[in-house]
Amino acid sequence: GLALASDPGDTLNFLAMVENLQGDSGRGYYLEMLIGTPAQALNILVDTGSSNFAVAGVPDPDVTSYFNPELSSTYRSEGIEVTVKYSQGSWTGVLGTDVITMPKGLYGSYTINIATILESENFFLPGVKWHGILGLAYDALAKPSSSVETFFDSLVRQAKIPNIFSLQMCGAGLPVSGSGTNGGSLVLGGIEPSLYTGDIWYTPIKEEWYYQVEILKLEVGGQNLELDCREYNADKAIVDSGTTLLRLPEKVFSAVVQAIARTSLIQEFSSGFWTGTQLACWDRTEKPWSLFPKLSIYLRDENSSRSFRISILPQLYIQPILVIGDNLQCYRFGISSSTNALVIGATVMEGFYVIFDRAQRRVGFAVSPCAEADGSPVSEIEGPFTTADVASNCVSSVSLHEPVLWIASYALMSLCGIILLVLVVLLLIPPRCQHRYTDNDVVNDESSLVRHRWK
Repeated sequence: GLALASDPGDTLNFLAMVENLQGDSGRGYYLEMLIGTPAQALNILVDTGSSNFAVAGVPDPDVTSYFNPELSSTYRSEGIEVTVKYSQGSWTGVLGTDVITMPKGLYGSYTINIATILESENFFLPGVKWHGILGLAYDALAKPSSSVETFFDSLVRQAKIPNIFSLQMCGAGLPVSGSGTNGGSLVLGGIEPSLYTGDIWYTPIKEEWYYQVEILKLEVGGQNLELDCREYNADKAIVDSGTTLLRLPEKVFSAVVQAIARTSLIQEFSSGFWTGTQLACWDRTEKPWSLFPKLSIYLRDENSSRSFRISILPQLYIQPILVIGDNLQCYRFGISSSTNALVIGATVMEGFYVIFDRAQRRVGFAVSPCAEADGSPVSEIEGPFTTADVASNCVSSVSLHEPVLWIASYALMSLCGIILLVLVVLLLIPPRCQHRYTDNDVVNDESSLVRHRWK
């Protein structure tokens, strides 16, 4: 296993955490948690793309259970309201603290920040089996501010576990919203050897907010897309279990669709399939996956002159979604376009055991033994490759060493000075009316959970 930096005593038993998740890529993977005194059992969605721990705090038509703080003798309200808005849904709640235990997690109970959701819109949706969300990203994304200690930071501090967790989601090749649930594992404090085969390949975390990584290139069916590598990271590339699909910046998405259409064995294909508005159906005896190419993502290795590639076979991105009649199986395209990020979501993550090594500021990928369909692996990792053919930095970051940017920064400073002057003048003019703040002034949350999960 893992050499531990500090002795966590009897808190860590990684085997107890194996198969502690249930769910599917369509509706998310969730962990059972006991909250409060006496304990109230809830299912909590695992989301590496946000940073708040929040649970339903009042009854909701789409939620089978909720946390009632009035029944918990250990609950303490902070009295601070939190609103999180998404482009497809939102919730408002109140911050407090309470004790939690995890039946299939760490031994012991821990006091953590918890937002009780009092109002929500399009957040809890019909058919989901979870009642709250566990944000596992960095405190920079926590609402209402980064001073709210995240769930995992609280665990590291109180349980004295290493600052690392790992995630395996086992839904490869299975219906995305079937009647049952698939398994998975969230290992808190380390790495469980039985959950992967081969080597773990690590890529650096570029910035600690989301789990932001650097993508060097994409290949479809072994053919390089030949785009400028900055296109793949526009304006960030993140690893996010709370996003269902592989989401690609628009330019990359259209290049991928063209390459798949070109290399697939289907000539006439409805554009609605690529945009996610239509399903494609085949006879149940047919397996359409043989008609599509594999997709490879190259990530920079910890040694920056090397890279490695993670590949997903079509079994992961051509996803079975429903059966029509006795003989038709319908599939959806597990890739979509995005205006602001490349998101390695559940579509890709289901192929791998993913290690979030916060202590060493890196994300690791290893082949997952549960990523199989009909007895064959649906994911691969290969490397190392040289990065000689790629820019030394594919992530757009403002470096003021370049003369053009110096000029631009001076121009912006001058512009700011003029605007400031105008504002001062306006402040001296007597006000005629005042702006009343409305709900529309709340800044939209960047977390991609609700925004991108359901189409």
